[in-house]
Amino acid sequence: MLEKVVRTFYILLYCLSLCFQPVGTMNYSRFLTAVSAARKPSPIRLLTEIQQRSPPTLISLAGGVPNPNTFPFQAATIKMKNGETVEFDGTMMKRALQYSGSYGIPELVSWMKELQKRLHDPPTVNFSPERGQMELCVTTGSQEGLCKVFEMLVNPGDNVLLDAPTYSGTLAALQPLGCNIINVPSDQYGMIPDDLRDILARWDSGKPDSTTPKVLYTIPNGGNPTGASMTLERKRKVYELASKYDFLIIEDDPYYFLQFQKPWAPTFLSLDVDGRVIRTDSFSKILSSGLRIGFLTGPKPLVDRVVLHIQASTLHTSTFTQLMVSQLLQGWGQEGFLKHTDGVVEFYRTQRNAMISSADKWLKDVAEWHAPAAGMFLWIKLKGVKDTQKLIMEKALEKEVLLVPGGVFNIDSSEPCPYVRAAFSLSTPQQIDEVQHLQITDCNS
Repeated sequence: MLEKVVRTFYILLYCLSLCFQPVGTMNYSRFLTAVSAARKPSPIRLLTEIQQRSPPTLISLAGGVPNPNTFPFQAATIKMKNGETVEFDGTMMKRALQYSGSYGIPELVSWMKELQKRLHDPPTVNFSPERGQMELCVTTGSQEGLCKVFEMLVNPGDNVLLDAPTYSGTLAALQPLGCNIINVPSDQYGMIPDDLRDILARWDSGKPDSTTPKVLYTIPNGGNPTGASMTLERKRKVYELASKYDFLIIEDDPYYFLQFQKPWAPTFLSLDVDGRVIRTDSFSKILSSGLRIGFLTGPKPLVDRVVLHIQASTLHTSTFTQLMVSQLLQGWGQEGFLKHTDGVVEFYRTQRNAMISSADKWLKDVAEWHAPAAGMFLWIKLKGVKDTQKLIMEKALEKEVLLVPGGVFNIDSSEPCPYVRAAFSLSTPQQIDEVQHLQITDCNS
């Protein structure tokens, strides 16, 4: 009897706490899965965070940390293309080969936060932590961040909104969670807000229930595979709907730094007056895909939950690669970094132009496409072709050409799809032209 009274008391306290939440404050707990809500901080990981912020004079008998004097690596010098070097002397190498904190090494996290403030000016910077203050953590590529965000938010049976065709890695992460993926129509300018509004109309905006979508996922710039980029007007309308129906926006933006026109498009993070945007960024396209450095930005209560998952899984992103990137960025400064991205953008713009020129030359009568405003993909619809799977996996391969059949980016990959994805990142303009010529031959055969 006493146990029942105590349980009822705590339920009443919880309900009262919701009633007296400040107006405009997000109730983040309602978005969490039971698994995420149950995660607790790792005492050992907390000690690691304390140790990496402590002076060298600290004597620690706490962590089960291996002695770096036993490691076979002593020093390293990494030569840059401009002739400068990133140096790992003995002291730095010992740190690079050791455990580090789960949020990321402090100097890299700090640098990235300042970059986010400059690029996006998030309204949440001045929020209190509990209200959704902007927080950031380093992830092992943006894919780790995405997977952990989905596992934090998505229960079996939940309705999740996204605009397909979409990144196959997103579908691979979402579908095993047993959720119901609802496709929001899109075009070359991204998700269509009117269609999103029509989909949401089946729910009562004033009373979110267990079936109301809690999450919307989108790639706003240079979408993979479509190359679509969402306009600012559409972002504002989507954000208004997110506020009205109280769902979170996952802004997966690995091609943000590959936008071909300036000024760069304002982001959902820059519009986030509620604290409902979780943003993933990646250095894979502009520094190195193999270093596996990404970062997750969003409301502190949610980023903290992701970090708890990191503590229980990968522990942290490689300290060596974090220090390598951090030294590079500290040496460049923000201006040097943005100058580097300008050079990368110019390369991909030239590649994009070569792809479009070749398509105009060879494919006008047999295919349709839109020139992408960002990214590294051209999404091509072949006229008179119901499904491109056999065309690509048999005829194209016979001629030693490889593209991606469009069906793999659909929610149901078995559905016929007349599209192919052509990447213009690696091939030379001459190779791109040769492939387009072969495509028209295959289409006509």
